[in-house]
Amino acid sequence: MMDDHTRDEILAEVRIAPARRWLGVGMIGLMAVIVLYVAFATPPDFGWQVFLIVVGGASIWLAERMRRATELSLQLTREVLRDSSGTVLARVDEIDTIDRGMFAFKPSNGALLTLRRPAVAVWRPGLWWRVGRRLGLGGVTVASETKAMLEILSALQLERQQ
Repeated sequence: MMDDHTRDEILAEVRIAPARRWLGVGMIGLMAVIVLYVAFATPPDFGWQVFLIVVGGASIWLAERMRRATELSLQLTREVLRDSSGTVLARVDEIDTIDRGMFAFKPSNGALLTLRRPAVAVWRPGLWWRVGRRLGLGGVTVASETKAMLEILSALQLERQQ
């Protein structure tokens, strides 16, 4: 029987690589600036101008979402995989498979986890996303920390199966 401290102990934590974070946010922000510049400096037809303004605005929104999301980190305990804000990505016993293969549809420096049951769709650009039974981890995370977390997660799964 585990006590609450053991159950809530952080076994692995994945932080964000600062250079990758700012490169990602910066590239999306730069795209917004360029698209909005084209929309206003050399306005095309009205329809195209509206389209460019919408794309520029969406890019600003995405850059801000990514900036906020990448302030967090991923944490693995014996019971749950969560982010540092406390949002539970998945319970460890709900994870069915872990796919880290080269051809997996996964974020950079990460993995694709398949859950036993569908969950609510959530997206934290650059950190994680979840749609149905699929959970993608990674993006601008530190590759070595992500790999270590996934190894520990695999060991936890093996331990639960025995």
